[in-house]
Amino acid sequence: MPLATTRRAGLVDQVIDQMRDAIAGGEWPVGQRIPPEPELVTALGVGRNTVREAVRALSHAGLLEVRQGDGTFVRATSELSGAVRRLCGSELRDVLQVRRTLEVEGARLAAAQRTDDELRRLETLLAERDAALLDKDWERLVERDAAFHVLLVQCSHNTLLAELYQGLTEAVRASITATVETDHEDAHVSHTGLLDAVRDRDTARAAAEAGGFLEELLERHSK
Repeated sequence: MPLATTRRAGLVDQVIDQMRDAIAGGEWPVGQRIPPEPELVTALGVGRNTVREAVRALSHAGLLEVRQGDGTFVRATSELSGAVRRLCGSELRDVLQVRRTLEVEGARLAAAQRTDDELRRLETLLAERDAALLDKDWERLVERDAAFHVLLVQCSHNTLLAELYQGLTEAVRASITATVETDHEDAHVSHTGLLDAVRDRDTARAAAEAGGFLEELLERHSK
């Protein structure tokens, strides 16, 4: 049944929900252009004005970015991530400071709460990250490094902390990309000590390791 059979106010909300789901589910990846307006009109079974209102709302929320003459692009996967990107902008230092706040506690809790299966997944991600470093495959390094940090915080088994950090995913990935692109020396920051602390269930050392490498990055990029 086409969405156009519902009342207008509810129709716009439904289109917003459908577009948000496409973004959150990865159907429309961050950084890529969404389908043009005529395609959305046909796919959703709604009018142009409805699509435009939905795009406008998601742009205000920070999920989409309209570039005149170029199309509409996905900017973030959630309102929280979009807000972080708006607040931090291109300030790498701001993102690193927020990461430090969340990752230190995440690492501390992960050392106490992680499961054996989660530890194996962390080991795999770090091995893949280090292999990418040896190959100088910077794109894969960024992807594996970001996945490692997201999983580490999830290992805290603190739902709110994990969801907050998940909302920072794009900002985290962007900060990793920025540090690597600025100076490939940043890619050599080791996470072995952090993983060892989590493996040993040493909460204090895990927190210190998480804070340590972020402090190192902050010092490098404040000069």
